[in-house]
Amino acid sequence: MGFLDTIAAKRDGGENSKEQLIELAKGAADKSIPDYQLGAWLMAVYLNGLNPRETADLTLAMADSGERLDLSGIPGPHLDKHSTGGVGDKTTLVVLPILAACGVTMVKMSGRGLGITGGTIDKLESIPGFRTDLTPEEMIDQAKRIGIALSGQTPRLAPADGALYALRDVTGTVASIPLITASILSKKIAGGAETVVLDVKCGSGAFMKTLPEAEALARSLVDTGKLCGLKVSAVITDMDQPLGMAVGNAIEVIEALMVLESKNIQSARLNLTDPLSRFQYLCVELAGHALEVLGLGDRATAKEALKSGRAHEKAIEWFCAQGVDQETIDLDLILVRKEGWNTAKGAIPVMHTGDWGFLKSIDAERVGQAVIKLGGGRTEKGQSIDHRVGVSVISAVGHRVTHNCPVFTVLGVDQKLCKEVASDLQDAFVVTNEPVEPVNPVLKIVH
Repeated sequence: MGFLDTIAAKRDGGENSKEQLIELAKGAADKSIPDYQLGAWLMAVYLNGLNPRETADLTLAMADSGERLDLSGIPGPHLDKHSTGGVGDKTTLVVLPILAACGVTMVKMSGRGLGITGGTIDKLESIPGFRTDLTPEEMIDQAKRIGIALSGQTPRLAPADGALYALRDVTGTVASIPLITASILSKKIAGGAETVVLDVKCGSGAFMKTLPEAEALARSLVDTGKLCGLKVSAVITDMDQPLGMAVGNAIEVIEALMVLESKNIQSARLNLTDPLSRFQYLCVELAGHALEVLGLGDRATAKEALKSGRAHEKAIEWFCAQGVDQETIDLDLILVRKEGWNTAKGAIPVMHTGDWGFLKSIDAERVGQAVIKLGGGRTEKGQSIDHRVGVSVISAVGHRVTHNCPVFTVLGVDQKLCKEVASDLQDAFVVTNEPVEPVNPVLKIVH
């Protein structure tokens, strides 16, 4: 019966063997198993799950469905950082240069955004000239030279994941923790990573809405990674409010550059009610945690790499290596340029119209939906997006606001649409009379 036996076993609550999962991954990659049979198996997994052994076997089979990058000739340690995605999440743009400045080598595949969670590839493509189509050979060569190489997913690496991911999207089987786990880790293994640090987002602006859900995914990723021979650690981080002050594409790159150029990180008092300070804090925490896992330092090491300017220098080296002219990412020129890659014509503020108080909550999901409506995100694969538009977030939870104080600024190219989106966001935040404790973006660490 061939693959029908694999479907039937999982449909009836049984287990799939290692050999069956290798056959599945091979058939998904070379299209010898039809989509309708793969879809049936995915639904059976969605309903009945996979045990830890099956999840690890599927992960390795998917990783072996194409080439594996050989990083043995590149100075180590080799690390991959992955985020499960959230509203305003641009940490990769800061964390990778910090780690590279500390001697870590990273070869990373990233994806495009779908829905409210933006994609790193979309953000980087907002920079004129940035190449996101590096070949495996180019990735290895660049990582050898500067310590960072990032590209979109190539069909040569983990092709079974590409096939199954597309089917999960159209069969309603995305929300399966074993399938999410295998998808994430198979790409890391194929990319040659030895150590993986995961940023598992939790809240209204993330895929996992509650802490128990985020913990379950983090535990699955860590345990499966260990079974596959990886060193894995997960940091669960807050996504109940947007991360940082920028939600969009180009404006998120600009915010990342602002953090990378910061020279006063050690002297500035931490203020978690300020969106930029909160984003900077999380970047240092994630980089510091990765360095601890690798035995190369800690948070202070990461902070020094940022404060000294070494991380900023590494970011410029990285961007230029992937096709960007250095003047294009000069922050001083970006902020004064009247026309350019970051231009958005409309700027409509969203004001708090009540009495003074404290920000109790900011609905990250609503902000993400606003960016999609402006054209800065997509609702289906393949849609083109406008990299220029976005929403600027003025304050974070706990901040004191006054009457007619702006909470958001809507940035777009169509004035009428900007006003419409601003109206949509008018009730996307809650203000209370009682002081509100700022939210630490790091919720829990899972080893």
